Amino acid sequence: MKMSEPKRLHPIAAVVNGFRQLKEMIIPFLILVVFGSKGTNENLFYWIGSIGIVIFIFLFGILSWYRFTYRVEQGELRIEYGLIVRKKRYIPFERIQSLDVSEGIFQRLFGLVKVKVETAGSGGMGLQDGEAVLTAVTRQEAQEIHDYLVSIKKARKRDMDAQQDDEETETKEEILYKITTAELLLLASTSGGVGVVISAVLAFVSQLEEFIPYERIFAGIESFAANGIIFITFAVFAVFLLAWIISVFGTMLKYANFTVRKVDNDLVITRGLLEKRQFTIPLNRIQAVRITENLIRQPIGYASAYLESAGGSGLDQESSKVILLPIIKKSRIPDLLEPHLSDYRFRVNFVPAPKRAYSRYLFRSWMAVVPIIIALTWFIWPWGALSLSLLAVNALWAYLKYRDAGWSIEGDMLTFRFRGIVKNTVYMRKNKVQAFSVKESFFQRKKNLATVMATVKSGHGGSGGQVFDIEKTDAKEMYQWYSYGTDMDL
Repeated sequence: MKMSEPKRLHPIAAVVNGFRQLKEMIIPFLILVVFGSKGTNENLFYWIGSIGIVIFIFLFGILSWYRFTYRVEQGELRIEYGLIVRKKRYIPFERIQSLDVSEGIFQRLFGLVKVKVETAGSGGMGLQDGEAVLTAVTRQEAQEIHDYLVSIKKARKRDMDAQQDDEETETKEEILYKITTAELLLLASTSGGVGVVISAVLAFVSQLEEFIPYERIFAGIESFAANGIIFITFAVFAVFLLAWIISVFGTMLKYANFTVRKVDNDLVITRGLLEKRQFTIPLNRIQAVRITENLIRQPIGYASAYLESAGGSGLDQESSKVILLPIIKKSRIPDLLEPHLSDYRFRVNFVPAPKRAYSRYLFRSWMAVVPIIIALTWFIWPWGALSLSLLAVNALWAYLKYRDAGWSIEGDMLTFRFRGIVKNTVYMRKNKVQAFSVKESFFQRKKNLATVMATVKSGHGGSGGQVFDIEKTDAKEMYQWYSYGTDMDL
């Protein structure tokens, strides 16, 4: 390929662009097609209108494809695009941080890949804000762009290192992690995707009211339920089992062949069976490391590890919060990551929340359920009184949140531990923390407690964490650590 000659993407990019636009308009489209025609005599008008919208979207995709060209010239990736106003974007290769390569179903049918270019300015909402996407190019073209980028990086590294020879620097590659079959099965079976599957099926079925006689079906079920309670129980169990199987199958397809490699100063993550994806995360763009433990994995000692990255955009949060270890024994994480993420230490001693803080966790937890209990008890007495059991459940949940709250400062690293639905442990370097705040309410002031929050850059926005109701003196210590000795004024 002559890289300096303007090239168009493969024509399948027009179809991919069309489906992407259709996906973004799916909500107003469903409102027009499904809800707009109910109770009217204008069904034909709505169907013609919806077909016209689909045709327009795909015509737009074809025109966008035709007007999009790219080339590599004078050390830059040069892209020209735009239907009415012709726009040009020149991206110097020395500003490119990473190339993320993926293969969707459409791309794989034609032996193509999608290449996402992330630069030092990535993090916006579109092409003009620091990134570019080549939707459908050949593997050879993607490899040539990658090799060109590698050669630029090596040349820059030689120039910056006065002790380097003019000889070609050898690429160092090492496999950090590769998911095993047992881990993939455990990941899929504990992913908690059952609710997502059931919600998606219910949302789809609810749109078929005109074609499915729900009233007759429900009437039949209601009359059968009186004498068929065992059958109903079995049917509900079968639905959840089927949803779980679908969730397991989908997760296994998504994370099959999950591999993490360290290539020079980058982490390269590849995964997927039907849709193959590759993420490249430069080590210097890592903002924080997050360890999560859900309710199923925590009792058996397993966790997942994520990287909060300065890359990604508002439309692609997956590139800003990248899963590094999908599932692994938590005890293995320090030995696995510390040799490669040398700025982080994963064996830290946490300072817990004080005992007097538990009443605050309990109060917040009960405040969420007390109105529900009152309503249920009032409207469906006496059965509604059973909802009082929620107080005991929430008391246990409050205790778990209180027990998991903690913080640590070791050198230049701040660590927060807290629980929502999932237990989170966030490791943040001091120079990556963009904002640190301490809050103290009237009730906290009475107990000498405070809430701390730290934010790091992650994609288009921020991430990090907060710990509720710690000692006020501890909050002051953290504030002084972050602000180089400045006193906290509360």
